[in-house]
Amino acid sequence: MNFDLTEEQQMIADQAAKFVANESPVERFRKLREDDRGWDPEMWAKMAEQGWLAIAIPEEQGGFGGTFLDMSLILEQLGRGLVPEPIIASAVLAGGILSDLGTEAQRDAYLGPMIEGSTSLAFAYAEKQSRYNLNDCATKAEKSGDDYTLSGEKVWVLNGHAADQIIVVARTAGGQLDDSGLSLFIVDGDAEGLTRITVPGMDGQRTAVLRFDGVKVGSDRLIGREGEALATIERTIDRGAAASVAEGFGAAQELFERTVAYLKEREQFGVPIGSFQALQHKAADMYAEIELCKSANILAAIQADNDDDQVRKADISSAKLQMSDGGWFIQENAIQLFGGIGVTDEQDEGLFFKRLRVLNGLFGDADWHVARFQTLKGFDAVD
Repeated sequence: MNFDLTEEQQMIADQAAKFVANESPVERFRKLREDDRGWDPEMWAKMAEQGWLAIAIPEEQGGFGGTFLDMSLILEQLGRGLVPEPIIASAVLAGGILSDLGTEAQRDAYLGPMIEGSTSLAFAYAEKQSRYNLNDCATKAEKSGDDYTLSGEKVWVLNGHAADQIIVVARTAGGQLDDSGLSLFIVDGDAEGLTRITVPGMDGQRTAVLRFDGVKVGSDRLIGREGEALATIERTIDRGAAASVAEGFGAAQELFERTVAYLKEREQFGVPIGSFQALQHKAADMYAEIELCKSANILAAIQADNDDDQVRKADISSAKLQMSDGGWFIQENAIQLFGGIGVTDEQDEGLFFKRLRVLNGLFGDADWHVARFQTLKGFDAVD
């Protein structure tokens, strides 16, 4: 498989790298950690002006008709700057659902404003008991006439504290663990009966717990066909997993390059510590893992658009595992090579470490993806 970028894709990556360096270095993220929202609406509008929020949306829906690989190139650069704006939550997850299943009226009302950068979105699917089981849903949507009443709770909702609209997974039929009976609804962030609790993460970013106490929505807020949302949810989470790999790769690459620069600058016994053979071996091993993560990232981004769910799941799960294990190797060695200062808040390296730990757990951790891989067609376990 050819992993070389096209000229247009290289331009996308270069543009994003320049934007992050000039507009959103790590210092900006440090300041936003103290902000209640955790990200800047003005920066969100600037990102929209760059076309990033529309890049993977079809042209007939107001987007640029690009691929998920195009989006991943942007996410990689955002990872290098620890950019906190909710592009995964809005453009990848919720925006992808509206693009795939939304009616023209729904796209005009909710997807269009997000693409323009005037609103942001969220996708609420996880519950406190569900872990990564996408069919485990206790939140209910009971129908009465043309309306639905939502009751339940969602946890760890990316951008759930600030989103203008939230796409919510709710059960319209069946038992808590049934594959069928899951539906998708659009809920306004200020809807009556919705309580939003901001939850600060270890990485300095925000998620939310959302409680639905009799939240009413009309039938025009139902996305797709009632009770048939599981396949869309699975594809959406695969996109999220591929996006977390892309952002994680950018963060890991930045961490590696900062570590190599430190080895060249830090001196002991009158010489740079990078001249010590043992540390050179460490850096070489880190480079090998970076290259493996790079290949896995590109493959996952390519397969995120694949309609063959078996191939898509296999390659994205493989990439998530590589980014988790390889990324951890890069993180722990970077911290070790920096020494004690690597874990202090004054050093940026600790911020990358924390963000990578969070990304590794999003949309399925390593154990979950290994378990999923084992269920796919063609897998033969060796005793």
